Amino acid sequence: MPLNVALAEPEIPQNTGNIIRLCANSGSRLHLVEPLGFNLSERGLRRASLDYADLADVTVHKNFEGLLDSIDPTRIFAATLDGKIPYHEINYQEEDTVIFGSESRGLPVSITSKFKPEKCIRIPMMPSNRSINLSNAVALVVYEMWRQLLFVGDEFPLKTEPSEKYFS
Repeated sequence: MPLNVALAEPEIPQNTGNIIRLCANSGSRLHLVEPLGFNLSERGLRRASLDYADLADVTVHKNFEGLLDSIDPTRIFAATLDGKIPYHEINYQEEDTVIFGSESRGLPVSITSKFKPEKCIRIPMMPSNRSINLSNAVALVVYEMWRQLLFVGDEFPLKTEPSEKYFS
């Protein structure tokens, strides 16, 4: 059932460490697209990921094409500031991938130019703000993806859609 999270050119080891921990706890795979702004053995990354690094499935790719070779390229979504579709309006499926850009630049045009508008998602926020923290953005999207899949793999997965369970 794994969902896929991809980070293109992440810069801050603590964010990536938090995302490693998130992926371990949600059963998601993490794909890192080089260049990385840090070494994977960096103290900040190790500290943020705690002891979850061994529980996470992390793959490093030399470039975006390497990522595409390892996933279903028809089910990849780009998280962008100018995406037209709010992240929660996508009907996610098992094995889907969402790619996020670096903390300071977002996704490079060399990647976003490959996506059709219906594959570009956004996280709603106030119009005068630039962005939210990368690890927070990934957490929002991953948990929405997993919620739609009824938290399969959790010790107590949902048996019905949440609205049926709680509001009927």
